[in-house]
Amino acid sequence: MLTSFEVMQAANISRATLNNYISQGLLPRPLVKNPEPGASTQARQIGYFPNEVLTRLKRIQQLKKDGCAMAEITRQMELDDLQIPEAPMQMLKSTHAPILESAARPVPADNKYASPPAVPAQPNQLRLTIDHIPFPAYMVNYNFEITWYNEAARTELLGEFDRLPADIKERNALDFLLKGRLGRSGANREELLQFYLLLGKGRLSRNGLMDVLTGKSDIPVMQTGEPLAEARPGGTLMQLPLTLVLENGEVVHYNVYAAYYREGILLVYQPGHAASDSLLGLLERRDEVIRNLLKKHLPVLTEVAVLVADLQNSVRICTELPPEEYFELINQIWSTMEPIFRKYYGTHGKHVGDGMVYYFFPQPDCNYIFNALLCAQEMKATMRRISKEWQLRKNWLNELYLNTGLNEGQEWLGIFHIETKVEFTVLGDTINHAARLSDFARGGGIWATKNLLGKLTAAERQRVQFGIRRQDADGREVFVGASYSRISELANLSAPRNEKLIDIAALPVTEIVEVRV
Repeated sequence: MLTSFEVMQAANISRATLNNYISQGLLPRPLVKNPEPGASTQARQIGYFPNEVLTRLKRIQQLKKDGCAMAEITRQMELDDLQIPEAPMQMLKSTHAPILESAARPVPADNKYASPPAVPAQPNQLRLTIDHIPFPAYMVNYNFEITWYNEAARTELLGEFDRLPADIKERNALDFLLKGRLGRSGANREELLQFYLLLGKGRLSRNGLMDVLTGKSDIPVMQTGEPLAEARPGGTLMQLPLTLVLENGEVVHYNVYAAYYREGILLVYQPGHAASDSLLGLLERRDEVIRNLLKKHLPVLTEVAVLVADLQNSVRICTELPPEEYFELINQIWSTMEPIFRKYYGTHGKHVGDGMVYYFFPQPDCNYIFNALLCAQEMKATMRRISKEWQLRKNWLNELYLNTGLNEGQEWLGIFHIETKVEFTVLGDTINHAARLSDFARGGGIWATKNLLGKLTAAERQRVQFGIRRQDADGREVFVGASYSRISELANLSAPRNEKLIDIAALPVTEIVEVRV
């Protein structure tokens, strides 16, 4: 295998270029491990690539010489289907490297659950599943709140309980660990806190991480130690060492596997002496693992911001366009908006028709309500570009608008699932009111409830321009900033089109004009 430095030298590229190729999926992520004996470097860990990566780089450079743009290079490389062999699994299990990244082929951008091929099962070897993990295992969101656990985790690590609290904010995993039989020891408490600090590296600042981890008064304060500037290695699977002391003084060593997903982190505490082939084979079947975990997702009461967006005059547009072009338009809108939702940590929800519903949950490093506002603004700007593109293409005068409604509240989050599909669903008035606001909005407007803006800090609210457009005595439109109005004062509820708005007639709302970044 080649170090990253050797790859850069051989291909005559910079580290920035190398990282760019990795982020675009043109190259596999490196396997991070300790330097080989005798290596002339002071670095504690080095990224290693398979030798065949040079062949792939040569092909990329040739395509660039031919004048291909990066998007075309990506498509061409997929067509070439150049195979990058997996790194040997024993390298992942090496005891010399405290943190290792799984070797994986580039993940296609259109499949968020794509994964490297699973390790073939050996003859007579049982295929491990989530339900039969023999070690303590649980899943947390990025606020380190428990969303799933197995019986071994409940009895051995988390402190025995009949069931978790309904309120997600009362499910802090570290708090449960410190209440468990292994968390009562002072040495173990410090070790567990250090372990969770390591888990959050790369996503949170030290202050932000400590705000999450020290939300309970009985959690010890972390002493100044390793700076978080040394972010954890990128990748989807990490192996972390954890050493704890049992009540009888016996020392137990765990290899903790942390699998990172959009929805959270799956943690499996494997005793150091146990074989790991079956477990690693399971963790590499990422699509299977996350679907099974989501199906077991415990219904929770959580704070949530809801964004509902609908295409204005979709029935008329569907009538005017040939079927294949209408579906092309809708697919373009969805595919263009998806990266925006990901950017602001949006979670796709259930929606009937060609509109979209996304949920924004509390995050450890940013305000989820402000995320929803920024997301809506970026969607509006993106829709203007799509509209201009189709006007030029069709030579028509239609303007394409996404009308958006935003609301916030505390609701039950659960899962609807069938064998091949899993959908997050929020129950309650929060989503219903957001949907009605989307029906009310026109011309690509963004409308939000007073309740949502009231949850922003004073500084954040200063960055949002909002208000109500009213008519003066002469019939001229006047924008009254930083104000709200009830729906009943803004719409004629006796008109057939507005019948659906009767449910929110008394709801105070406002129009979002701009969100300053």
